[in-house]
Amino acid sequence: MKPKQKTSTVVRSKQVNFSLSDEEYNLMLLYIKKYKISNKSRWLRETVIAHILKNLEMDYPTLFGENEMRR
Repeated sequence: MKPKQKTSTVVRSKQVNFSLSDEEYNLMLLYIKKYKISNKSRWLRETVIAHILKNLEMDYPTLFGENEMRR
């Protein structure tokens, strides 16, 4: 028997569409196959959100601009 997967109660009603070149698409498929990713949609969503959250942590607001802080 397979273990039960957690079901999300979040309703995802917004869609995002983007285009990839053949090279980018093939690279993505290679990655998905290599790491045996079964849910591409979830993987893409988690990858994008993780990248955004990482950048938000590094891009925190400051009292002074970068040039003023380097003086």
